[in-house]
Amino acid sequence: MYNVAYVEDEKCVAQKGCRLCIMYCPEADCIMLDQKKMKAYVVVSRCKGCELCKVVCDAAKHSAILMAPVNGATGEIILGKQAGEAAELGQAYQ
Repeated sequence: MYNVAYVEDEKCVAQKGCRLCIMYCPEADCIMLDQKKMKAYVVVSRCKGCELCKVVCDAAKHSAILMAPVNGATGEIILGKQAGEAAELGQAYQ
């Protein structure tokens, strides 16, 4: 299992103009804006688990992103389980 970012809709303030996670994510088309809900969401298959989005979201005091393990076989995020170790940025992009 590995960790990916997960955006909690109830905490996300993208509708107010915040797009920090989208702007700072080093992986193209990984964090997107849902135009209907006006909330950010993560494309699980593109996320490398580097946690940069979580860092910038926490720094902005929104805390809308959590890191959660993913079932490697199904690609489903397993919420409620403690995340494992994060990949270091260089490690995630090797």
